[in-house]
Amino acid sequence: MRLATRGSPLARWQTDHVAALLRAAHPGLEVEPVVVSTLGDRRLDQDIWQLGGAGVFVKEVQAAVLDGRADAAVHSAKDLPSNPALAAPGLVLAAVPERGDPRDALVGRSLAELPPGARIATGSTRRRAQLADLRPDLTFTGLRGSIATRLAEVGKGDVAAVVVAAAALERLGLLDEAAELLAPEVVVPQIGQGALAIECRADDDSMRSGLAAIEHPATRRAVEAERGFLASLGGGCELPAAAHAVVDAAGGARLTALLATLDGRLVLRTATTVGPDDDAGAAGLALGEALLEHGGGRALLADEGAVTLPA
Repeated sequence: MRLATRGSPLARWQTDHVAALLRAAHPGLEVEPVVVSTLGDRRLDQDIWQLGGAGVFVKEVQAAVLDGRADAAVHSAKDLPSNPALAAPGLVLAAVPERGDPRDALVGRSLAELPPGARIATGSTRRRAQLADLRPDLTFTGLRGSIATRLAEVGKGDVAAVVVAAAALERLGLLDEAAELLAPEVVVPQIGQGALAIECRADDDSMRSGLAAIEHPATRRAVEAERGFLASLGGGCELPAAAHAVVDAAGGARLTALLATLDGRLVLRTATTVGPDDDAGAAGLALGEALLEHGGGRALLADEGAVTLPA
């Protein structure tokens, strides 16, 4: 089985992890990576939101599957566009393995230890907006590159801390670097953060069957609920959005979501419960639509071009 993947150390770890899961499920299976360069990897001079956000880390990886260079693609679920209009025709989300830690991590200092006016490095508008809401005194600068490159920014110039995904630190054996793991109730994670998404060709029945062996139903349900919320905002939304679902043993879920202005001065939070028999994606979509129509979200979208990032 050939697995298309980005070439970063984290992406390679994720692909090796998926390969190990597949070998355990299918003894004797040979798995090899197919490394692909993406726009997001090549353009380190710009923040992700400046490159267009959705799909900058997945399009070339998806193309490797569509043109037959690979049998399946391994993505960070957070990188996969949730709007159906942005989906790659001919591909299907065949498996969602068990999720890692969905939280964000502060490296350098904890939130309480940051002095007034401290500068935080992050390339995520979602992280900027929520931290600015919690601490209006904080200032921000961009952050790109591998996890090692990002961590090396701590202490450079006036950077007091950087924000990265806790799952990334854990997977690379760097979790001890975290000064604080930010609870989802404090900073709502990115949609799909900590989860992996495995795509294959929709007409490849044998591949779909083989990948189904590493599916984790509770993670799939959580990710579908979160992606449903993001899909409700439409493909052109550039405002910070976040969602986090926790699935219980019975299959029910609690979904928390957020939409904010880029400067974090206005943050809308909402939540819902999802029944065990409810369609998780539809529940996320309904929560987003309710926020837009009745919770002030539509006004935020209308004014998004007038608000700038916090300095």
